[in-house]
Amino acid sequence: MAVRAEGSYIWDADGKRYLDAAAGALVANIGHGREDVAAVMRDQAARLAFVHGSRFTSPALEELAERLSAWAPPGSWRFFATSGGSEATETAIKLARQVQLERGHASKVEVVSRESSYHGASLGALAASGMGARREAYRPLLNEDAFPKMPRPDPRLPGPEDAARLEELIIRRGPERVAAFIAEPIVGAANPALAPAAGYYQEVRRICDRYGVIYVSDEVMCGLGRTGERLGLDHWGAVPDVVVLGKGLAAGYAPLAGVLASEELVETIERGSGSFTHGFTYSGHPVSAAVGAKVLEVLESEGLVERARETGEYLLASLRGLQAEVPEVVEVRGHGLLIGVLLGRPGGEPFPRPGLAYAVAQEALELGLNLYPGTGSADGERGDHLLIGPPLTVSRAECDELVERLRAALARALEAGGVRA
Repeated sequence: MAVRAEGSYIWDADGKRYLDAAAGALVANIGHGREDVAAVMRDQAARLAFVHGSRFTSPALEELAERLSAWAPPGSWRFFATSGGSEATETAIKLARQVQLERGHASKVEVVSRESSYHGASLGALAASGMGARREAYRPLLNEDAFPKMPRPDPRLPGPEDAARLEELIIRRGPERVAAFIAEPIVGAANPALAPAAGYYQEVRRICDRYGVIYVSDEVMCGLGRTGERLGLDHWGAVPDVVVLGKGLAAGYAPLAGVLASEELVETIERGSGSFTHGFTYSGHPVSAAVGAKVLEVLESEGLVERARETGEYLLASLRGLQAEVPEVVEVRGHGLLIGVLLGRPGGEPFPRPGLAYAVAQEALELGLNLYPGTGSADGERGDHLLIGPPLTVSRAECDELVERLRAALARALEAGGVRA
């Protein structure tokens, strides 16, 4: 029972303190318990708590959109607000479909995504996801034929060659059928911190242009400073047509996510039907929007993008030191403060039955460390991993504490599970 949080720590009802090495679920990017953000929430709720987006905008929403323009890729953009990342992914999928209709391409109905990906829990977002464990129970409800999958990125391949597999899939499915391509620039929950080699996303951009495919960058987890750049895709300098945002947009203080759409896409609808056939009750909620604007101000004024890059380098080096000590830590990789720790047999082979990551996370919790465990990074089912992503405000001393507690949790889990028997 969590009752209080401040900075990088959470306290439970018994007074026990936990270092939040996952920032919740890579959400609490500016740290917990900030009075300045709470004051913005209080003032906005007292002034204007709610209006419906079909009738009104608000100063808070307009300020959020204006601030986001500084975070967007080069070009002109419009913003559509939602309450969470799954809603934002649904928005991007429906936007891509409607734009293709407005362009006169009614047969373009398919959205290509990648194996080893996660785009959300709602049915459309889940259909686009390649994370098998979260899809299996709902497979009969998913229109899987409309969401073909290309292979996950392989950083051992030259980037353009790796990306060419997208073109192969588009040709195989038929360019007249493919509406959009969606990808996390740096993979999050499904395969932590997996990223392709240089040149991949530039080639993706060229392929999408060649076949009239709308390119959607899912930045819900890796965007807004988390990886040491404003957006994850900034590491490669490619520009998508749609950017999906969430998690760190309001940093856990209010439900907020959304979509940045290029001006060209919006103008296509404006010149055609004139209206995007979509919406949610809480889209553009003034309190959430006010929080989002304040979070962006904090990220900028406190230099948290640069801090994520610098602290991330320190934490990555420390975790690689741990890798050298623990043979079952088979890989450590990351950008900024989005770091993946992959577990397996010495030499890299995944454990035959997944579950070690969850055992490590449980031991860590008992030791006062909150982690984000998962499986499937090897072949969709096997492959234990930990996603490390503390608040961007985390200190080096807290990083040292994180590594020491992780070392102890690994030792306890490996011994308890008989891995080293």
